[in-house]
Amino acid sequence: MVQTYIEQHRQRFLDELIAWLRIPSVSADSRHTSDVRRAAIYLKEKLAEAGAEKTELIETPGHPVVYAEKIIDPALPTVLVYGHYDVQPPDPLELWTSPPFEPVIRDEKIFARGACDDKGQVYMHVKALEIMNRLNALPCNIKFMVEGEEEVGSAHLAEFVKQNRNRLKADVILISDTALISLDTPSITVGLRGLSYVEVEVTGPNRDLHSGVYGGAVANPINVLAKMIAALHDDDGRVAIPGFYNKVAMLTDEERRALNLAPFNLDQYKQELGLADVHGEKGYTTLERTGIRPTLDVNGIWGGYTGEGAKTVLPSKANAKISMRLVPHQDPNEITSLFTKHFLSLAPASVKVKVTPLHGGEPVVTPTDSKAFRAASRAFEEVWGKTPIPTRDGGSIPIVALFKKELGLDTVLMGFGLDSDAIHSPNEHYGLINFFRGTETIVAFYRHFAAGN
Repeated sequence: MVQTYIEQHRQRFLDELIAWLRIPSVSADSRHTSDVRRAAIYLKEKLAEAGAEKTELIETPGHPVVYAEKIIDPALPTVLVYGHYDVQPPDPLELWTSPPFEPVIRDEKIFARGACDDKGQVYMHVKALEIMNRLNALPCNIKFMVEGEEEVGSAHLAEFVKQNRNRLKADVILISDTALISLDTPSITVGLRGLSYVEVEVTGPNRDLHSGVYGGAVANPINVLAKMIAALHDDDGRVAIPGFYNKVAMLTDEERRALNLAPFNLDQYKQELGLADVHGEKGYTTLERTGIRPTLDVNGIWGGYTGEGAKTVLPSKANAKISMRLVPHQDPNEITSLFTKHFLSLAPASVKVKVTPLHGGEPVVTPTDSKAFRAASRAFEEVWGKTPIPTRDGGSIPIVALFKKELGLDTVLMGFGLDSDAIHSPNEHYGLINFFRGTETIVAFYRHFAAGN
C-alpha cells in the first residue's frame, strides 16, 4: 500500500519539494532573512496538510523553529523528528550547471541547493507522515522540530530546547541528515565528529600600502597568515597544536578492522574527486581519517586585492576561516582555547592577531543496541533487502549531543544521501530513488519501532 501511494502521488511529492527548494533560505546571508522565514512558513503549511494537528512557527532571537505534532495516543511511543530548513550559501555560482535555486531533474536526480542537505531529507519525513495519516497506518506519535540555523551553528537551539523540554518529550530522536555508503550498501550512521569553527584576522600596517615603496620593510599579513597556517600541521599530517590529541578516543585494532570492512574503493574515490592521490594523517586509512580522527582545515582565506587586473598592494589585513572536526572525548571549547593560544604564539611581533570563535559542537557515538536502532535496521532490511552497516560520519550535527544532554534522548541517524551528492558544493543533488525509497523506509521504521521488535 505504501509503494502504491508513493507511485500515485510521485509527481506531486516532487512538485512540492521543488517549490520548497526554490526558496533561497540561506541562513548565513542576512539578505535572505525573509526567504528563510518563507521556507519555514512553507514547511509549516505542508506539515498541516500532511496531517499534523498542531503546527507552530516558534520565534527565536534568530530564525524561527517549525514545530508540529500528531498525537494519536499519549500512551504510545513518540518519535521526535529533527531537521533543518536553512541551506548553505550557493557560491561559487559560476560552477553550477543550473541555477542553485531553480531546481531541475537530470539523470534521475534533483539538482538544487538544499536538495540533499537538508530539505530533501526533511521532506521525506513530511511525506511519511502524510502516507501514514492517509492510509490510517500511523502506529505511534510524531513530533517535528525543524530549525533554520543549523548551517550557522544553531546558536539559539540550546536555549530553545531547554525552554521547551515538556513540548519536546519523546522516546527517541530521528534525524535524516547523513549519508548511505551506497545505494547497494545501506548504512546507519552511529558516530559524528564534533566541531570547533573560528575566524582569524592578521593585521599589519594601519592601511593598504604600495608594495614597491613598503615591500620588504613591512610585514605582509597574507604572507604571515600563510606561514602560520602552514605551521598548524606537521610533516605527518598531524595537527601541531599542543594538547590537541590529549583526549582523543583511540579505537582498538579490532574496532579499526571492523570500520575498514565497509565497502570502499580508493581508486574510484580518487577518480570521482579528480585526485592523483589522497592525503592525510600518516598511519590511517581514508575511512579512518574521515571518521575517527580529528582534523583541521582552512575553509576560506582572503585579503588584499582580488579583482581583475593588477594592483600592487601590501594589504593591511588577511583573514581565514578554520574548522576543526573533533572525535570523542574532545571538548570543542577546550580545543578552541588550545587553538587560540597556539595560533597567537605563532605570530611575529610585526602583526596583530585576533581569533574569533564562530560555533562548535560535541562529537557523539549513538547506541546500536536500542529498540530504535533495531527498528531502523529492520526497516532497511525490509525496503532495501540488506542489513545496514553501522558507520561513522565525518560531519557534525551538534544537536545530537544537545538532545542527549537536555532531553536524555538517543538519536537514530537514518540518512539517505550519498557522499557524491555534493552537499556544500556547486551542483548539490539528491537522487529520486533516495527520496522515494527513503520515504518508504521511514514509514517502515515507525511500524517496527511501535511494535518494539
